[in-house]
Amino acid sequence: MRVVIVGAGKVGYTLAQHLVDEDHDVVVIENDETRRNVLQNSLDVMTILGNGASPSVLMNPDVQAADLMIAVTDSDEVNMVACMAAKQVGIKQTIARIRNVEYIDQQDTVFHQKLGIDLTINPEYATAVEISRILMIPAAMEVEDFAGGKVRLLEVKLSQDSPFVNKPLAKLNFPPNVLVVGILRNNIMIIPGGNDQLKPYDNVFFIGEPSALKQIESGYAEAVKKVERVLIIGAGRIGRHLALALENNGLSVKVIDKDEERCQLLANMLKRGQVFCGEGTDLSLLEEEGAGEADVVVCLTDDDKLNLLLALLAKDLGCKKTIVRVGRTEYIPLLEKVGIDVVVSPRLITAGAILSQVRRGKFVSISLLQGAKAQAMEVIVSDETIIKDQKLKHANFPKDCIVGAVVRDGNVFVPNGDSVLRSGDRAIVFALATAIRKVEDIF
Repeated sequence: MRVVIVGAGKVGYTLAQHLVDEDHDVVVIENDETRRNVLQNSLDVMTILGNGASPSVLMNPDVQAADLMIAVTDSDEVNMVACMAAKQVGIKQTIARIRNVEYIDQQDTVFHQKLGIDLTINPEYATAVEISRILMIPAAMEVEDFAGGKVRLLEVKLSQDSPFVNKPLAKLNFPPNVLVVGILRNNIMIIPGGNDQLKPYDNVFFIGEPSALKQIESGYAEAVKKVERVLIIGAGRIGRHLALALENNGLSVKVIDKDEERCQLLANMLKRGQVFCGEGTDLSLLEEEGAGEADVVVCLTDDDKLNLLLALLAKDLGCKKTIVRVGRTEYIPLLEKVGIDVVVSPRLITAGAILSQVRRGKFVSISLLQGAKAQAMEVIVSDETIIKDQKLKHANFPKDCIVGAVVRDGNVFVPNGDSVLRSGDRAIVFALATAIRKVEDIF
């Protein structure tokens, strides 16, 4: 597939990187010479210097031949116009990053389609939803739902004294319809077999029915209590979306931001939550507003290093759990090494949503995990699926991936070697980055 990306910022770069890795033909349009050169020198892509909404740029034959345009500049308006113009020059499918909530109300979907936008992505809102889901499941470091909520992927950190460590997986009695599909240990992702053992402080990825996974939270993870009090540092778009979502779920919310305008805006939106204007690094302010007593401190400034510092300060004051927004995905392993509990990346969340659209049809949804070390994919089995009607143990499935769950006729089951995939099944596949292309070829 030929994909045109308008905008070579953080999201554009991340998308281009993933699409190139999957052997797509990528063209990037960028009007900043420095950004264009960085991309040109680091990735195998074609770059065009110019405005992605300009008719003269879009009339370029290399652009007109594209199957998909993804507009991810910093301007919502440019992204919308670029998609509209792309349809006029013959590009069949368009995706736009739109951050202004005035443009993305549910009722605006028809309006977007009339403009020629097939899919809109709001990274900040999607990130807030992800953080909210994690907070609603206290033991979780990552939560992803598939098949309309029938299947859940849950990442937890094992406690030191868990009775399940240092024993082969084959000898552990997991709840029905639950499977361990991945283990992150020393920053290396492993797809385990029956003889592999869980170790203290492993990050373990379980797939199964949500009701069954509730037992995992108490039996396998580090001891945690229900989240009731949350302190958010940063009242930007993510912070505002998150504060409103948590308040609507009945949680006690406090927000700190140094920008008076942001504080006033959020204060007018909240009913019970409190907003304080001040520096997040102000120890007296953190102590006064109970950072040490909060169940979770969420650091959402635009500065990765500042978020790390704020999280460490909160830990030092006594907070048990911290969540940090990160812009640069290469920081994720470092943040986890120094004790940050959960790291979220708007770039990866956005990339996952867009990749789902790129692989549209058979691939319903895609989640990028642990800095894209692995992907969880919901796939619809079709008559063209190579391994359809074969026992999985005979299907020559890539070793770096595993079918974690299958939904058939509305019922969920965890497959084994004797299981057979049938046309119409929804399969949840957990795969390392090295196996993604092979999974695509199979399905």
